[in-house]
Amino acid sequence: MFKSITHVIYDMDGLLLDTESLHERVNKEVARRYGKTFNQDVKMAIAGRPTLDSARILVGLLELPLTPEEYLVERNKILYPLYPTAKVLPGTIELIQHLSDYNTPQAIASSSSRHHFAMKTVNHQQWLDVFEIVTLGDDPEIERGKPAPDIFLLAAKKLNAAPEQCLVFEDSVAGIKAAIAAGMSVVAVPDPVFDRCLFQEADQVLNSLTEFDPEPWGLPQFK
Repeated sequence: MFKSITHVIYDMDGLLLDTESLHERVNKEVARRYGKTFNQDVKMAIAGRPTLDSARILVGLLELPLTPEEYLVERNKILYPLYPTAKVLPGTIELIQHLSDYNTPQAIASSSSRHHFAMKTVNHQQWLDVFEIVTLGDDPEIERGKPAPDIFLLAAKKLNAAPEQCLVFEDSVAGIKAAIAAGMSVVAVPDPVFDRCLFQEADQVLNSLTEFDPEPWGLPQFK
């Protein structure tokens, strides 16, 4: 039995937008320049975390001869031109629009900086306009990134919602831990390559947003 939910909060990268395939492609390319392999273990370790935290972990695990900041400079030269090509993931627009039609308050809570968010979403303004609240990783009120709960607690505060009223959609282990630490329910929609066992702390694990049924959560059912 799930909690009855009144507010919904979404991660963005790898959940609403397929930016993770772009990140993977670029991380592999930069790692290859130094004779290293960006593998699934590294991908899992950095998923959902703020940019600089991810870079620190990646540089450490791959033992790259770069500082995290130098890595990001090299990565971003390739990555930034790709961001506007990010595609919306299946089920995203249908679910967001459905909940909007029934006036369910919705927010995005993404580790992305404002600058990165703008690049990724440049071709997606129409459905993004549905969101009342967008909370981003470089918000000055956020002291700690995921897996700390700060970003979700701030999103709930902006929605005027208690944490227990909120359902979070996440694709990363760090994001799930952050949502649970915030006292919220969480639905995981992980990358198919990740071991499902790693996501067992979530209340529900789906293959795609297309599988989500709002009714058991006390949300308006699909027509």
